[in-house]
Amino acid sequence: MPELPEVETIVRDLRPHLRGRRLAAVLSVNPLVLRYPSAESFRVAAEGAVFGVLGRRGKFIHAPLSSGDQLVVHLGMTGTLTLEHGAEPVRAHTHLRLQLDSGQELRYRDPRRFGRVLLGPERHLRQAGLLPPLGPDPLDRTFVGWPGNGPVRSSGRAVKAVLLDQEVVAGCGNIYADEALYLARLRPTRPASSLSASQWARLGAALTVVMKEAIRRRGTSFSDYRDGFGARGEAYESLMVYGRSGLPCVRCGRSLVARRIAGRTTVYCRWCQR
Repeated sequence: MPELPEVETIVRDLRPHLRGRRLAAVLSVNPLVLRYPSAESFRVAAEGAVFGVLGRRGKFIHAPLSSGDQLVVHLGMTGTLTLEHGAEPVRAHTHLRLQLDSGQELRYRDPRRFGRVLLGPERHLRQAGLLPPLGPDPLDRTFVGWPGNGPVRSSGRAVKAVLLDQEVVAGCGNIYADEALYLARLRPTRPASSLSASQWARLGAALTVVMKEAIRRRGTSFSDYRDGFGARGEAYESLMVYGRSGLPCVRCGRSLVARRIAGRTTVYCRWCQR
């Protein structure tokens, strides 16, 4: 699933090309990924609107429109949002095509259809429960001091499970939770309540570091993820534990192990993450 670095990369790619562009036509929209409103209402509300400054909140892409609505896209597990020339062939599983006044198209593709598209005033989308509450973002300046002295610090859940909770850390998923815990030298099975203040500080700093490094490498591509122009990310080459079960730890050389935590495969080093 695309996480914060992948979504941030797409937003940075598309932002300068969408800002000020008029949405000339909704060429197609699949009701199976359009969660709100209806396809016809979407077409009427979207056509003719002008894009503002594209943004990101957690794993959600937010595109403000001159109408006051927000076009919101969540990529799910296999979604991509790319800017393409209108003459380029339309690939299978393309569920949304928005034609811009430049002649280019914004295309949303999602083979497994776990993503979603929303359109409406942000306040309305939140009140309707279509946008979930999100915790602090590792790229925000206010992330310093995370997670404070709230209930997260006293949670009995494994710290890996806590990191996957979007109300605790917006945008963090399986890949970067494993990477941050390894960088912070913390075992993912530890109860969150067992971490000291200094360990929480180390983990918070590690989250920011691994996210920024992944963005610098334009995200992690295993199979489906592509950036805003359809290219693969290169962060996979820098991963230290994720997807490396059974391979040598880059620190100590011993074999990395895997186990299920919160329903997700988790890889760590039993020696370096005590």
